[in-house]
Amino acid sequence: MNANFQNWLRQSIDELKAQNLYKQPPILESPQGGRVKMGGRWLINLASNNYLGLANDPRLKQAAIEAVEQWGAGAGAVRWLGGTNALYEQLEQKLAEFKKTEAVLVFQSGFNANSGTIPSCFVEGDVIISDELNHASIIDGVRLSSARYKKSEGFVYEHANMNHLEDILKRTQDFKKRLIVTDGVFSMDGDIAPLPEIVQLAEKYDAVVMVDDAHASGVLGEHGSGTTSHFGLYGRVDIQLGTLSKAIGVVGGYIAGSQRLKEWLVNRGRPYLFSTALPPAAIGAILKAVEILQTDPEPMRKLWDNTRYWKENLKQLGFDTMGSETPITPVYCGDEAIAQKMEARLKEEGVFTIAIVYPTVARGKARVRTMPNATHTREDLDEALSAFERVGKELGVIARWV
Repeated sequence: MNANFQNWLRQSIDELKAQNLYKQPPILESPQGGRVKMGGRWLINLASNNYLGLANDPRLKQAAIEAVEQWGAGAGAVRWLGGTNALYEQLEQKLAEFKKTEAVLVFQSGFNANSGTIPSCFVEGDVIISDELNHASIIDGVRLSSARYKKSEGFVYEHANMNHLEDILKRTQDFKKRLIVTDGVFSMDGDIAPLPEIVQLAEKYDAVVMVDDAHASGVLGEHGSGTTSHFGLYGRVDIQLGTLSKAIGVVGGYIAGSQRLKEWLVNRGRPYLFSTALPPAAIGAILKAVEILQTDPEPMRKLWDNTRYWKENLKQLGFDTMGSETPITPVYCGDEAIAQKMEARLKEEGVFTIAIVYPTVARGKARVRTMPNATHTREDLDEALSAFERVGKELGVIARWV
């Protein structure tokens, strides 16, 4: 192995550790749920995106088993070379009905959906206008494009600042196509994009709108169909990204929009063209999850009951939850070292959370992110709140105790 390269890796990792930015993945010893087993202990799980508790739902597991028995373990090819079986077609039709769009194209992940869609649709001569807090998968998809997009050139607007967005739209009218791209729910702060205002500006200035609904899928809108539904904007958002992993509980992502958009992505969406299709087990389980969303309101009701209870009690204890409007509930720490210590102390107290530090968020904006879900009991949440109160006082994170 190259000695210089290995030395660079060692030094870089040491720097991460010195800056309290070093991460290691936690190892679970149980399925996802309101509590998970780690290191031989059961912990209250506030770190999961499994909003509706479907990741370990018996109905999804049975659907996955049946799909394997009928279709096998793997797709065996990329989609256009024979990896698209009849289950895929069924899923895309079902998702299009769910989203009330003409068509849907399923990708291997939400990240792939962004990196396949943005650069294939927006090219040289175009401009991409992006919210400054957009998810890394949007940012990477934008960077793959030959369109103009750089913050240094004035094409990134201040978070949710519609006056700034309009200023950019006014001075970019000479570009061939203009894309406004935003998260529907911002994954680190938990706030909802001002989508009605974005759509109004897009219509006024002839721009395309794309919304990434990874954290709105299964959480907001009719049956959990996302922010377009939440705001009643059917037919006014050009490109919608949905996830099949978080609330859906499996894996994958999709793009919803016009039939022409789907046809173009089938021909030019590089992850679709050059990466093996999802395995049948995943497709079978996703189909069952979408069916549950459309017919059973109870998981969403439980999710939001738990979300309201969790947020209200954190605020009463004096924690800063950064204006979150959704189940994503950050507990602001500021300092990276404090956030990392809070994660460790909460784990000692029986609560599994994750410290969010740079580069996921800006330096000095560290937080512990918490995610109540539909599987939590009041006992779970009360026990976790007690742990947060103890650790918050100890570390000076609770505002009134600083």
